[in-house]
Amino acid sequence: MLTNLVNRVEEGIVSLILVVMTVTVFVEVILRFGFNTGMVWADQFVLHLAAWMVLLGASYGVKVGSHIGVDFVVRMLPPTARRITTAVALLMCLIYCGLFIYGSWFYLAKLHRIGIEVDDIPIAKWIAHSVLLIGFVLLAIRFLILLVRVIQGKTDSFHLADEAREALEQFEEEPVDKEARA
Repeated sequence: MLTNLVNRVEEGIVSLILVVMTVTVFVEVILRFGFNTGMVWADQFVLHLAAWMVLLGASYGVKVGSHIGVDFVVRMLPPTARRITTAVALLMCLIYCGLFIYGSWFYLAKLHRIGIEVDDIPIAKWIAHSVLLIGFVLLAIRFLILLVRVIQGKTDSFHLADEAREALEQFEEEPVDKEARA
């Protein structure tokens, strides 16, 4: 129940960010090219929203398996070796996230002490950049959940996007038009 709520909130926030970015860029283009004016803050606003979307989306991508990975060798391993390899990879991902969380905490603390604002937007820079901390904490949580599932034997690998398999499935589903090929 709580997991479903978190997933829906995550999806909603990323979707909302995408909509706000699209509308902002659309309005900015209309103002610039239609009325020879614009919004001074639009570039910085969209840039920061893109960072929020990417860093929040990375966590969600782990959950739904939309990240691309090279796992050809890992797939050839027996299930136990695949689980061990996945667990080691997850531990390395958690270390990476830990380093980013640690660095982000000090970076944001310094920005907070300095008290500067984002260029052209009256928002404290530490607030705008707090997605570094939030995004990597969420990513670490997703990796921890996956590690627990690997340890419990519920999965034996990351569930990565397999573009080659998806392309083959799509090719096999399409009707063959012999006249179009000739």
